[in-house]
Amino acid sequence: MRVLILDNGNFKIADQKTVVFNLFFTILFFLLFTNVTIAQEKELSWDELASQYECPDWFRDAKFGIWFHWGPQSVPEQGGGWYARHMYMKDVGRQKFGKMANPYHLQTYGHPSEFGFKDIINAWKAEKFDAEALIKYSKKNGAKYIVALANHHDHFDLFNSSHHPWNAVNMGPKKDIIKAFADATRAEGMKFGVTSHDNRFLNWWLPAFGADESGAYKDVPYDGRLTKEDGKGKWWEGYDPADLYGPIPENRTPEIVEKIKQNWEERHLELVNKYKPDILYYDGFNFTYGEHGKAVSAKMYNNSLKEKGKIDAVMLLKAPVPGTVTEVESGGSNTLRATPWQSEITFTDWFYKKDRHLTHNARTILEMLIEAVSKNGNLLLNIELNPEGTIPPEQEVIINIVGDWLKVNGEAIYGTRPWKVYGDGKSVRGESETTSGGEIRNAGDDIVEKKKTAEHYNQRTTASPEYASDEVRFTKKGNNLYILIMNPTKGELIIPTFGLKNEMGPGKLKKLYRLDTKTKVKFVQTDEHTTITIPTINGRSYPIVLKVFL
Repeated sequence: MRVLILDNGNFKIADQKTVVFNLFFTILFFLLFTNVTIAQEKELSWDELASQYECPDWFRDAKFGIWFHWGPQSVPEQGGGWYARHMYMKDVGRQKFGKMANPYHLQTYGHPSEFGFKDIINAWKAEKFDAEALIKYSKKNGAKYIVALANHHDHFDLFNSSHHPWNAVNMGPKKDIIKAFADATRAEGMKFGVTSHDNRFLNWWLPAFGADESGAYKDVPYDGRLTKEDGKGKWWEGYDPADLYGPIPENRTPEIVEKIKQNWEERHLELVNKYKPDILYYDGFNFTYGEHGKAVSAKMYNNSLKEKGKIDAVMLLKAPVPGTVTEVESGGSNTLRATPWQSEITFTDWFYKKDRHLTHNARTILEMLIEAVSKNGNLLLNIELNPEGTIPPEQEVIINIVGDWLKVNGEAIYGTRPWKVYGDGKSVRGESETTSGGEIRNAGDDIVEKKKTAEHYNQRTTASPEYASDEVRFTKKGNNLYILIMNPTKGELIIPTFGLKNEMGPGKLKKLYRLDTKTKVKFVQTDEHTTITIPTINGRSYPIVLKVFL
């Protein structure tokens, strides 16, 4: 049997076998092509993503980021970083940082049965918020990436959430805070990240369902027990307080709790899909709500894989988990780590409060930055914005100094990697404990006892004793090596690590060059050590950097 077939625009006669043969390969090619397309569109599981993950170079090179940990809890001027919880508590127990919240709230706003945290949200207007100005300021002062708070333990979203009515677009500022930060950051060519702290709100909010045990308001329930119907004629009419505070505790069935976890996943999938963050941080030691948190993290990595052909994003957790980068809160690493990590610090209690003195000044921020970089880490500094969205003057002065230092010495910070050891000096050799006087901020008394060996909350602060004059840290970039002198004083600085016969094998030093003065520095290198002559330091000095030519 013969048939007519179309060949290159012309009809010709072919036998049945040829037709069948051609049809077979056409179908086979179609199936193969379809399978390849499906394979390309198939998203990888978290475990598959984690198995191939490497921290991207942009994050390792950036070293210094700015975080805007900002939200409605910035409105009260006193009461600590957990104001929303502690305002309902007469006794905050070991969490001393929140002891002023309840008395301040009663004096300023009234009783929490009548004016609760939902009303603090309504009072937050962010009327001077200018994301573009904040990002330009951060970039000018050395930040290479920006991070913004997407939600806190208060369960309030700072983005345009389709799955949660209590958000900053519907109420309060009536602005998409995350979009504003994301757009401004990317306009400056910087990477952008978001943080989610919503992993504990169900238990965190339990005090909002309580009542005074004595006094004029004895047994009057706080506003956590209000219903949607109670809002008629109020500013929050149409909104259900249970969507903010969670269901009444006695009504929390396993099915209801699971729905809340599913809602968390829907909200955060929207967060990573709509705003495309380069960084995502859960405020915990593992994935929020287990598999729900993994699903969101996997989505962020899959998005990056599709758009850039590689996983170019960073997932942060407080404990080492495959596929993530470890975050250290209010502290740093005790050792030079083999893998990248990040330190996070803030000025007072994460949200700006006027009843606490500053934990950090320019000296301590630079010390924390240098410590992190020398140990293969980054530093993320939180700027605690005023409720209206401006930088407090006392913080601005400090950030300007840090920025000026980085303009001069950034060569020893940005794009560097750790050397064979992170440093030398009395604390490195274990001859002194430099953090023994450091403060613990936003932590309970139990944390204080663990501080000497822990890494979370072991930060250097304004209360920490100064480093010894021989304290140095090291970084490298290509063939260049840098010595960062933490507390320079006039005289001779002896560094045993740079002895010619030291086990680190530093090699022979040819020249030392000081970055801030652009001058050569005198030194003598022997088998045992290198002695550097430090010239007169005018007044109180910040760390100085010596570039080493080998």
